Amino acid sequence: MREFERFAEQARRLDAEDPLGRYRDRFLPADGVVAYLDGNSLGRPLRAAGERLGRFVGQEWGGRLIRGWDEGWIDWPRQVGDRIGRAALGAAPGQVVVADSTTVLLYKLARAAVDAAMAADPRRREIVLDAENFPTDRYVLEGIAAERGAALRWIDPDPAAGVTSEQVAAEVGPATALVVLSHVAYRSGHLADGPAITRIAHDAGAPVLWDVSHSVGSVPVALDEWGADLAVGCSYKYLNGGPGAPAFGYLAARHQAALRQPVQGWFGHRDPFAMGPGHEAAPDVRALLSGTPPVLAMIPLLAGLDLLDEVGIDAVRAKSVLLTGFALRLADEWLGPRGVVVASPRAPERRGGHLTLRRADFREVTDRLWERGVLPDFRTPDGIRIGPAPLSTSFAEVLSGMAALAEESAR
Repeated sequence: MREFERFAEQARRLDAEDPLGRYRDRFLPADGVVAYLDGNSLGRPLRAAGERLGRFVGQEWGGRLIRGWDEGWIDWPRQVGDRIGRAALGAAPGQVVVADSTTVLLYKLARAAVDAAMAADPRRREIVLDAENFPTDRYVLEGIAAERGAALRWIDPDPAAGVTSEQVAAEVGPATALVVLSHVAYRSGHLADGPAITRIAHDAGAPVLWDVSHSVGSVPVALDEWGADLAVGCSYKYLNGGPGAPAFGYLAARHQAALRQPVQGWFGHRDPFAMGPGHEAAPDVRALLSGTPPVLAMIPLLAGLDLLDEVGIDAVRAKSVLLTGFALRLADEWLGPRGVVVASPRAPERRGGHLTLRRADFREVTDRLWERGVLPDFRTPDGIRIGPAPLSTSFAEVLSGMAALAEESAR
């Protein structure tokens, strides 16, 4: 009890000092939820998202009907993309579009990069990736390798850490067509060295495609500053776009004239409404588009971007480091003696926005936590991820969730 009170006092102090604490009321509450610790999978809904959806249906869709396309909707993929680029990616305008799912945009970008590399130099037939990356990344690249007669060159990182610059340097070379990595590892939360790895790949003559799904809205990203080539990510985690919210793709301006994605649709045409024979790709980032953009699905995302613009990504990151650091102290104190292993980097500069804790029985423990209204997520084979969202999670909430995890781990 004494230890709990010590941490409870820390949580009260941290919440009292939290400059982002006042933003929690902008999110909808969830009945019966004691602690929501899965913001790294699905962000909470903002109150403004529902309000904006209602207005859009009643006024813009219901009131303007087909006229809405001419009055602005047609430009939303680029406009909303520019907002994500400015607020969270360190990307100048004209390099980000919103469309599709992460998987589809990953395929478009990776296939375009591999095709361009192989056309420029037939020796470049290897795709470098890591065995711990998110499944869709691995599956998509396996498919591209089969389509194009390329080979996969696997990096095997420490599962509790992530891919290092040294590992990338050991694998890239004259045969490398593309390097694909996650900026924040989905299992461990390891934060890769974006600028160093990008530089290493470029020194070998290869482009890099960064998956920033677990970074965007949580960790500052500087794609232009890194000299990044391509990137992809989702908007339903820390950007609070909602389940199934559209993804975004980044294509550096210097590549837009040369790279050609394979899913040729009418919205990626130079003149979508010409509707003539043959496909002529748009000369800019619009070439990444294929079909009609998901206008309605961007409404909650716009509400999330409004909030991120107001707060600033640096403030979000500062609180994220404090939240995961607090959870790490609780894990060491309460869970370490019970055989729980911290499978995430301890250094904050190498840690993204979540922690992974491991023990053999954690699937069953997760089920019991959900019954109690404590919602982390489970990752096979034995990991519980603790993903507090800086804009919607309090330190008291982390304390309650970790205390419940300690209780269930003692059973």
